[in-house]
Amino acid sequence: MDQTFLERLKADYSDFKFREGKKFAFRPPKTIILAPGEPFSELLTLHEVSHAILKHKDFRMDVERLKMENSAWEKAKELAKKYEIEVDEDLIQDELDTYRDWLHQKSRCPVCGLTRFQTPDSLYHCPRCEEFAK
Repeated sequence: MDQTFLERLKADYSDFKFREGKKFAFRPPKTIILAPGEPFSELLTLHEVSHAILKHKDFRMDVERLKMENSAWEKAKELAKKYEIEVDEDLIQDELDTYRDWLHQKSRCPVCGLTRFQTPDSLYHCPRCEEFAK
């Protein structure tokens, strides 16, 4: 990771804490975990900073997590212009795919394979299996 970029970022966001770790992450409310040896580390750093800027914390519905990831990537693209970091759309879509795949897997009914829906109490319900159970 370019040290000039990181120094500038730390100066611009001095209220955030930057720590090194094994993988990129945001720990609310203001800690950014960096994995500087990773490819695309500057763009991934901007993504995690975006979570902090957007004050992402908790989500009740799993689809909210996907929305948070998407909004963090959109903000990271804005920041990339400011910091002159190249945006790799394939990387962004690959990263978002991990959440899309996660959501798809969680929503599949383990009994019949139909897509379930999640209610505000965070529980998933299968319209087919629950209908047959009546």
